[in-house]
Amino acid sequence: MNAIPSNPSRREFLQTAAVAGGGLLVGFAMPGRWTEAADAGSAPFQPNAFIRIGTDDSITLIVSMAEMGQGVLTSLPQLLAEDLEADWRRVRVEQAPVDAAYNNPIFGMQGTGGSTSVRAFWDPLRHAGATAREMLITAAATSWGVDRSSCHARDGVVHHASGKKLTYGALAASASKVAVPTDAPLKDPKDFRILGKALPRLDSPGKINGSARFGLDVRMPGLLTAVIARPPAVGAKVTGFDAKRAKAVAGVKHVVQVDGGIAVVADGFWAAKTGRDALDVQWDPGTISGLSSKDIRAAMLERLKTPGLVARTEGDVATASPAATLEAVYEAPYLAHACMEPMNATASVTDAGVEIWAPTQAAGVNRAVIAKITGVAPERVSVTTTLLGGGFGRRFAQDFVIAAVQVSKAVGAPVKVVYTREDDMRGLFYRPASVARLRGGLDGAGKPALLDARVACPSVMQASGMGPPTGLDETAVEGLREWPYATPHVHVEWSQHEPGVGVWFWRSVGNSQNAFFAESFIDELAHAAKQDPFAYRRALLDKHPRHRAVLELAASKAGWGSPLAKGRARGIAVCESFGSFVAEVVEASLRPDGTPQVHRVVCAVDCGMTVNPGIVRRQVQSAVIYGLSAALHGEITLEGGRIQQKNFDDYPVVRIDAAPAIEVHLIASTEKPTGIGEPGTPPIAPALGNALFALTGKRVRRLPFKTQDFAV
Repeated sequence: MNAIPSNPSRREFLQTAAVAGGGLLVGFAMPGRWTEAADAGSAPFQPNAFIRIGTDDSITLIVSMAEMGQGVLTSLPQLLAEDLEADWRRVRVEQAPVDAAYNNPIFGMQGTGGSTSVRAFWDPLRHAGATAREMLITAAATSWGVDRSSCHARDGVVHHASGKKLTYGALAASASKVAVPTDAPLKDPKDFRILGKALPRLDSPGKINGSARFGLDVRMPGLLTAVIARPPAVGAKVTGFDAKRAKAVAGVKHVVQVDGGIAVVADGFWAAKTGRDALDVQWDPGTISGLSSKDIRAAMLERLKTPGLVARTEGDVATASPAATLEAVYEAPYLAHACMEPMNATASVTDAGVEIWAPTQAAGVNRAVIAKITGVAPERVSVTTTLLGGGFGRRFAQDFVIAAVQVSKAVGAPVKVVYTREDDMRGLFYRPASVARLRGGLDGAGKPALLDARVACPSVMQASGMGPPTGLDETAVEGLREWPYATPHVHVEWSQHEPGVGVWFWRSVGNSQNAFFAESFIDELAHAAKQDPFAYRRALLDKHPRHRAVLELAASKAGWGSPLAKGRARGIAVCESFGSFVAEVVEASLRPDGTPQVHRVVCAVDCGMTVNPGIVRRQVQSAVIYGLSAALHGEITLEGGRIQQKNFDDYPVVRIDAAPAIEVHLIASTEKPTGIGEPGTPPIAPALGNALFALTGKRVRRLPFKTQDFAV
């Protein structure tokens, strides 16, 4: 094996393998990682890291990103197929095993999140496809004894000017012997035939006919199911338990203690759950057993009074002398992920090693963590990533995989650990609760003279182990620190507060609450200046043309300023996150009881070049519904240390009868793709709040928006 430099040249980045049973294998190496050519004597058509071209003309891409509904099992193959000049009808996709060769180039590990999948693999997969294409053309030209400049590839076939042609399958064996081109040219975007097209998703047929395999679908001989009795309150720990009543339940095989609590292991889920519910467990309540949401809120508001860590400073807010000032305090609650597929993982621990099957966003992290806690060498830990029934950041955690491994090791059999909805809802992996105090100043013309912002909340990066125990957590201020509006004096600080409630990455992370703070406040400044909220924002974005472009497009498509039906109003918001720019206009009203009702959401999106616009639109629609659910309903609360919410009856989401019409308009761009799975979420809450203010004159600064906020 050869080490790949941390900043490789294109030649170093692209690697080709040898013949494998008559098929051409083409792969690429990740920066700072290792790669190895496939063994020429390996089984027929065994792929190397990424590409397999079979003698049957099939083209297979091994995808290292987890599919949780965002469409990577289609968009990533499109990247490959375009520059490969593949016949899309013959493209197939497989999920990658866990291996450093599949590391996300942005993360430096094999993991899916941060809306990185397409932007991370835009260059690598295109270059891999182009390299394979050029090798196939060279092989054909050599076979015919002609100049390669007289040949071209299209739809999985190499053509010669004379009319001769050979399919990729027919050329695979000979192409694998061709020298790797040093700089295979990428196609000009004007010639794209696959990229930029709303092609049907490759994973849809399996999901329609039921053959698609999610984590809960894993089956194998001798498989047992485990459900775990977990702490009833934050900080509680097991001091003892009596397994007699649990073992009396038919089907229960074992009762074992693991890190997360007491696992009841049975022939199936219902027996395991019934046994778990019958357990007699004694708990030490811990030192924060009386924790309440009221206490946490008060403590965070108090933290706003003390200096924090500086995230951004320009000018001098202390000496600025605005003509008028405005101050507001905003609040956002803890939020659960509420993935539709309950958390689960299957593990088999034997003398040979550890095998894991899981709907995980972090296969590489799982391998490293499991190797460490079991003492098994990493190469003896395999992780098979299934389809995910929703991820939203929750499945980047390792708790459910660790639990499955611990239980399997304890009972000596393959075990599927299943969380009930209540288990996960109360599982302490939440979007942080957060408060912010924003002070703004206006000059004589009503323009912003200063912004002084302070946020108090827990640290996601510290909780995840991916950040330093001290220092600025950039996720705590993202979405506010990037305040794009022309303001001569800007100061943003973060004050950390850790009440002991577990926090984690949630769809759009800090942007989800901080965009609410920022875009609500700029709306307040606009109204204080007695100016139209859209026009006010637009005038302040001269140095941010991409913000302004989506803002203008959303306003235009929504008919901003045109008359609305009686009892309706519009609100607007714009946010940059994960490299993308999204503006949203909400049209809302109030039901007779004061409940907000959203009728229409118009979105304008600049996410660079779009690989599959159909998938992009669906991702934005999904993000809007997710964010709208949080804005209208989402709230995790504590009383006496206990999480009060348990299921969708008291943690509701927007259902189909309340879902608004959602329009998504994409801005044509020549920029490289940026994130899209999350950027649609941040603008929806402030746009709705701004619409409700326009409708009622009531400025509600605390999420979620509740009926009593607007009841007459």
